[in-house]
Amino acid sequence: MTRLLALLLAVLTITLPARAADDISATSRSVVRVVTVAMVDGEVVGFGHGSGIAISPTRILTNAHVVESAAKYPDNVALGVVPSEGQKSYAAKLIAIDTDRDLALIEITGTRLPAAAVYTGPLDSGVDVVALGYPGNVDLATARSASDYITPRTPTRSEGNLSNTQSVDGVAMLVHTAKISRGNSGGPLVDQCGRIVGINSAITRADDGDSPFAFAISTRELSRFLADAGQQYGSVGTPCLSLAEADARDRAAMDADARKLAEANAAKDEAARLDHDLKQARAEEGALAARENRIALAGVLFVIGALSAGAALMFHGQKNIRNAKIAGGAGGVLILAAAVLFVTRPDAHAEVKDEAAAPAAVDAPKLAEGNLLCTIRQDRSRITVSETTDVPIKVAANGCVNDKTQYTQAADGHWQRILVPNEEATVTVASIDPAGREYRVERYLLDAETMAKAREVRAGVTLKGCTADADALEGLRVQQDAVRAVLPASPNERLVYQCQKVAAGAAAAIKPAAAP
Repeated sequence: MTRLLALLLAVLTITLPARAADDISATSRSVVRVVTVAMVDGEVVGFGHGSGIAISPTRILTNAHVVESAAKYPDNVALGVVPSEGQKSYAAKLIAIDTDRDLALIEITGTRLPAAAVYTGPLDSGVDVVALGYPGNVDLATARSASDYITPRTPTRSEGNLSNTQSVDGVAMLVHTAKISRGNSGGPLVDQCGRIVGINSAITRADDGDSPFAFAISTRELSRFLADAGQQYGSVGTPCLSLAEADARDRAAMDADARKLAEANAAKDEAARLDHDLKQARAEEGALAARENRIALAGVLFVIGALSAGAALMFHGQKNIRNAKIAGGAGGVLILAAAVLFVTRPDAHAEVKDEAAAPAAVDAPKLAEGNLLCTIRQDRSRITVSETTDVPIKVAANGCVNDKTQYTQAADGHWQRILVPNEEATVTVASIDPAGREYRVERYLLDAETMAKAREVRAGVTLKGCTADADALEGLRVQQDAVRAVLPASPNERLVYQCQKVAAGAAAAIKPAAAP
């Protein structure tokens, strides 16, 4: 089983930085011990073991040389898998094997394992890597009986650096310095975010004081093998960020968005000011023209009135009393009208009033309803295990999402729902801002004990689907707070999506990558 391992090395267990511990601990729960038991006439005549990593809830990737005996002698060699958590081991069967690439795929029944993601992005020389598995020298030091080899326990980890990529017999291999030993074969080599970057397969000799190096089969070879086997798997191509780095990038992106909004608002205000100034200038021009027209008309009426008064005096001198009265009355009216027009002439300065919207009544914020299409913001996300295709969401104002999941309003005003599944060891906190512009998904990859606590709390509320009942909503809110209380301080993954409203047909045409 360990024919490719040239030398048995001591494993140094190194304490990892806090940023990596949670992610690598989460991946450790996907690591298994792969066991082969040779039987002849009902008696055990041989026993071997290596390591493996779950790439689906029931499928495990390992080395071909770990399970080669089961492939050659299927009637005499049994395969078994021992998870890192739980109380028992499980029988397994061989699904695919490629001895050239030294890869094999096996399947278990009776349980489901958390699947690890494969990192498909570029790897730089010198990057930190971690080997996970069950080295034989640790077993020799700790095992007290054969049953210890089939008892679930946490895999051993060792830290190192990636040196480079080499071709070994036509197979792309990663050369690294993480210490491995017999029993590590088939176990994963992961990055600081816990994504698979290779499958450990062999080590060099360390004769005459030479430094040992380890070899891991590259993800390029893994992808080809899994494609040939027709096996689907999760993959992530974004660089690994610590949560602190992701938080800093999120804050920087939010600040940039705020600056853009402020600049847009400033441009809008400037356009409004210019429009106001133009309207003001036009209004003043109109007011001045109206004033001058009024004064001119008053002047004309005054002149005509004066001429009429003069005519009245002339008629009076001619003893033409009737015409004198008519002319005098007309002159007086015209002069009075001129006076009124002059006194009531408009001011030369006109004030333009801005149209202001009536203040809206302040109510409790409601969730913006409609069909949303949400696109990942990689600059604000920490992506470790999930695909990031667009997510369509249908939202109702009362917090009913996709016609089936009831959200409640949190203290920060966002609407959220904490999802605790029965089978997967992952708790998801999904939230939507009240304006419907942002959708967040935070995933916590939990150990069995914490997951059991979360499920116990979740069982306290039996709400299925959406509701408008105030008591039911309050019960759900209390339960959500209780679930959050058992979660770690920080998630393993944070996905931030930017949402926009779309027509119902457009959203329905897209298959959601992560349903809320």
